[in-house]
Amino acid sequence: MEIRSEQQLNPVADEVSAITAVVRPILLGILYSLKAEVVAEIGERADVKLMMLPRLRRPGDGDTGICFEYAAHDAVSRGEDRVLERVEDALKLCKVPGGGVSSILFGAEKAGSQQLIDTASELLTNDSSLLSGTRGRPVKLKRHLNAAAAAFRKKGAGTGLPQSISGLWRADLFLGSNSDYWVATTVKINPSGLRGDKGLRIGIVPASQGKSDKIYVDDHRSLVVCPLPYDGSFVETFYMAWEVVMAFLAADAQLPKEAALPRPAARTVARYLADRRDFPVLDVVDALAVLAQPGLLQTQSAAADLVRSGGTSADVITSAVLAPSPTFL
Repeated sequence: MEIRSEQQLNPVADEVSAITAVVRPILLGILYSLKAEVVAEIGERADVKLMMLPRLRRPGDGDTGICFEYAAHDAVSRGEDRVLERVEDALKLCKVPGGGVSSILFGAEKAGSQQLIDTASELLTNDSSLLSGTRGRPVKLKRHLNAAAAAFRKKGAGTGLPQSISGLWRADLFLGSNSDYWVATTVKINPSGLRGDKGLRIGIVPASQGKSDKIYVDDHRSLVVCPLPYDGSFVETFYMAWEVVMAFLAADAQLPKEAALPRPAARTVARYLADRRDFPVLDVVDALAVLAQPGLLQTQSAAADLVRSGGTSADVITSAVLAPSPTFL
């Protein structure tokens, strides 16, 4: 799997040029996530015209939400101070001993199977214990990963998981310490979608503008809610750009109706795309460079190892993840 990280280098200037800057890597992410055999039917990736993207693209499950999941995971893995500080406080409320916070991203849905991305094989041992918040001896996490993956495919039906962790299939991350204790964590870009379940201990959401970002215990959901400080201007720009591209593709690479994109700045950028629909995607991305805010983003690509954890199919549906990395996460 390819991880394409968009690192913000400068503050957002005017809205139109900033959205245009972010639309460019989104288009590239979609282009390079197309299956090779699909692209081969029309030639090379350089031959794919912008108007062909809605016909060739197969939407992946959680295309937008996984951006936030990966950004949170990546911030912990890179040791981002402002994130580590908050995650450490959340782990303390879960009574996780030790320090040295680590993260495992439990995602990348496949056709018929589930995978762990990147760090599971290196971080988990046979003694890795999952703290579920219930009385009794903690279960061994590695032993139950296959059952959690199978439960995900069945949306929790017939999980085969112990009752104390029957909701483990809802986890997006596993956060742990150097003491080899871990907690299952759910990550939601929309705080209203946060949901607790047996085995889940922490809920990560982006901090809302104008509201408190204090970590707190939600007794109703049985979760320690950990709002992450987010550079709102960049993240809002990222999702506005995502909205422009998705609306443009949904309109069959034409200018979307005003109801789909009511904001003038977003419609201006969509018009840039509609005017260039007959040109190859790579040429459009190059052409938009002169209209984009210079120096807003730096793109970095990296390959993430995929570790099978159950299932029968080896066909990866989500072959690329596009993740925003604001100046401060």
